Order: sequence, then C-alpha cells, then structure tokens
Amino acid sequence: MPVPAEYQCASDNFYEYLVDTRNIAGLWSTHVAYTMTQGVFQVFRRRLSTENVIAFANVLPVCLRALFVTDWNINESKKPFGDYEEMIEEVKLLREEHNFSPDTAIRDVSIALRKHINEKAFQKVLSTFPKEAADFWNV
Repeated sequence: MPVPAEYQCASDNFYEYLVDTRNIAGLWSTHVAYTMTQGVFQVFRRRLSTENVIAFANVLPVCLRALFVTDWNINESKKPFGDYEEMIEEVKLLREEHNFSPDTAIRDVSIALRKHINEKAFQKVLSTFPKEAADFWNV
C-alpha cells in the first residue's frame, strides 16, 4: 500500500492552514498564526476528557493533530469552559512575550480550521462532546 496522501502532503497542507489562519486573523506572520493555533488548541484540550481529546485529534489533519497533542500533560486538571474573554486571555498566556493573538483568536482558528477538515466528521465528533465544547468552535 502506498503512503496515504494525507501524510505525503502534510507539510504543504499545514502551511496552507497557517497562511489561511494568518490572513483570517489579520496577522503578519505564519509564526504568529502557529502560536495562536497552539494556544487555542491548548485551551480547548484542557477542557476535554482524554477520550474526547483523542476523538477530536483524529478528525484533524496530520500536522494539526500533532500540534493538538504536543506538550499534553494528561495529568493536568480539567478546566471548565468559561466565557469567551477568559479563554482568550488563556490563549494569550502561551509564550506571552511572543504571542500576538487577537481577541478573535478562537473564532479565527475555527474559521481557518473548517477550511482544512472534513466538516461532517468534525460535527459528528463534536456532537458527542458536551455542548460547551461544540460552542467553543461555533463562536
């Protein structure tokens, strides 16, 4: 069996995602888009069960999947979903001195992410999560 295209094109697809995220958020660099994405992913991940983290990761493209689980401390206490402003402030705590995430970071990542995933699979997995988890991506 040949290597699946998802893996052969992973770097190109990831860069396309970063460019889309940069443009949607009005940022000047894909590096800034990377940090913003990682921050949004960490905020979301901290509010999920281990089972939900794995299920969510499985609907992401390869490189985004890896970024979603990077530096995951499975023993970290699960946080509740808070209001949008509180979660945005948490996004901005990742690499604070180099984090230029806008106040629309969660929305911007959500919009960009949807351009690079299978929306049907994404919605299917979110439908099995608590309502607040689905709401996180529908801002």
